[in-house]
Amino acid sequence: MRPWILPLVLLLCGAVLAAGAALSGAPGAAPPAFLVGFVVVAVVHSPLVFPRPIRATEAQRRSAADGHPIVYWRPGCTYCLRLRFRLGRRARAAHWVDIWRDPAGAAAVRAVNDGNETVPTVVVHGRAHTNPDPSWVREQLAARR
Repeated sequence: MRPWILPLVLLLCGAVLAAGAALSGAPGAAPPAFLVGFVVVAVVHSPLVFPRPIRATEAQRRSAADGHPIVYWRPGCTYCLRLRFRLGRRARAAHWVDIWRDPAGAAAVRAVNDGNETVPTVVVHGRAHTNPDPSWVREQLAARR
């Protein structure tokens, strides 16, 4: 439920603002514009934007077999969003672990980041890289094809 709190709050705020604008007699186009804007922001900050997350143990097993990077992330993280959007379609080749859903994933991130849950943390061949440049991650994904 935790990953959905921010998107739900955004949707609620959009609905309240749109209802308030409609009740105050604002122009007819304003309430839908408020709502559409908040819906877009809510979707971008939801888990829907990311590939389906898997458990850290499963990601490690798959990465050992295919050599693809593991990306530890959490919903609402702007750096995770930047990485996800800059990877484009290639993002599906990586193994994505939501640290809010998987305690083992959160522990793995803390282990390599001095006790902090700093994301995105990308693990390539057992070596962790905290908030790497998206172009570098794209290169890593391209090299694993």
